[in-house]
Amino acid sequence: MGCCQSSLFKAPISDDSKNNQQQQQNQQQQPQHVRINHASRPTNGTETSGGLGDGGGVLSFTEFSLADLKAATNNFSPEFIVSESGEKAPNVVYKGRLQNHDNNNNRSWIAVKKFTKLAWPDPKQFADEAWGVGKLRHKRLANLIGYCCVGDERLLVAEYLPNDTLAKHLFHWENQTIEWAMRLRVALYISEALDYCSSEGRPLYHDLNAYRVLFDENGDPRLSCFGLMKNSSDGKSYSTNLAYTPPEYLQNGRVTPESVIFSFGTVLLDLLSGKHIPPSHALDMIRGKNIRLLMDSHLEGNFSTEEATVVFDLASRCLQYEPRERPNTKDLVTTLAPLQNKPDVPSYVMLGISKHEETAPPTPQHPLSPMGDACTRMDLTAIHQILVMTHYKDDEGTNELSFQEWTQQMRDMLEARKRGDVAFRDKDFKTAVECYSQFIDVGTMVSPTVYARRSLCHLLSDQPDAALGDAMQAQCVYPDWSTAFYMQAVALAKLDMHKDAADMLNEAAALEEKKQRGGR
Repeated sequence: MGCCQSSLFKAPISDDSKNNQQQQQNQQQQPQHVRINHASRPTNGTETSGGLGDGGGVLSFTEFSLADLKAATNNFSPEFIVSESGEKAPNVVYKGRLQNHDNNNNRSWIAVKKFTKLAWPDPKQFADEAWGVGKLRHKRLANLIGYCCVGDERLLVAEYLPNDTLAKHLFHWENQTIEWAMRLRVALYISEALDYCSSEGRPLYHDLNAYRVLFDENGDPRLSCFGLMKNSSDGKSYSTNLAYTPPEYLQNGRVTPESVIFSFGTVLLDLLSGKHIPPSHALDMIRGKNIRLLMDSHLEGNFSTEEATVVFDLASRCLQYEPRERPNTKDLVTTLAPLQNKPDVPSYVMLGISKHEETAPPTPQHPLSPMGDACTRMDLTAIHQILVMTHYKDDEGTNELSFQEWTQQMRDMLEARKRGDVAFRDKDFKTAVECYSQFIDVGTMVSPTVYARRSLCHLLSDQPDAALGDAMQAQCVYPDWSTAFYMQAVALAKLDMHKDAADMLNEAAALEEKKQRGGR
């Protein structure tokens, strides 16, 4: 362990300068993004929150560059598609990860919905709709955090929720079906999401179904924000089978608040039956009051008949043929809230999934320096302060330069490093990566400190693979440098390689102890 040639890591050394230059070229070649000034719109970096239950960690709504979204999705690679219908979906959804972002948590994972230009030919209309939805912020929504409208591209960017859809858990489960208490929670949470949207003046939800309900890292169900925008400016709002669409939509092609309630009724049927059955068939069972026949057999009778009857009756009201006879969103919440019977049990426990938590590497066996302590706590801010204060004193002896090597190229390279140092000190980590990459690519002079600093920049941008590669390069330049090992430990912990991270921490602490006893 600890050899920079180790086959364990196989981490490619990133070529950041080439990537950054290519992104700059792409941005220069692209048409201008659509920017529409409205007094009600916040500037970038201002939280666009709205109402009770705002998610404190939700990114502010902003306009993304096409280059950022291409980088996040590996140029919209088919491997990143998460749409249920894959590439055949009318509007494909990709999973992606923002490459340069200050937010140091899993919120940097994003979902990107890609429309065709034909769906939204008017860029102003698309941007206006996106800004309208982007103002919404609620813990029951997978919130919209941005958009991109440039050239022929029409893209929406939302929070990515990692634990699949309600359809997957209800219809295509592998280990366990959703227990009854969790189904009641899903019904309540989605009704709360709809009620919030209605109270904020966005009562229309297009094509509400089990595929629109997503589960976050805690296992809590949330409603996808993508349904708050139509699939096209004047196209169909329902992509599901016509058997599941509201009767009035079949007549006039318009979505109304009452249409949303009808669709919510179909989701209640899904929760009751564990199957996606047409409302007309279910209504026959409802009229016959044959609740046992409708209930999901995989529950094996583990549900309250009294509670099921309440949901059964609510579904019946939602599916009324006459829109005016259906309940409103507040009625949904009022009916479902008293049915919650396991309020203290976390959703991930009821779903049978593990809760994702970032784990710090274990405490090493040797005494820790301030750098070791900061790395053990994975405190990137403290690591940054230490690297700024240490400057380049650990680089002494790693370079022996002749007089002939002091060329203009050498002076340019040192100037690039100087600009990188200023950006690093000022926490402009994207610029720091660009400048340090220019310094590294020249190759005349090698600096373990530059590699360590660029490694931290990658960690602060949620790029642990690149961070690990740079930390390993720092070790190659200076094999006994404890900082190189500490930076590898943090990167390995970010990659969930906790045993290797612990080994690295111990090696780093041992090197520090050796140095204190008289080694270099």
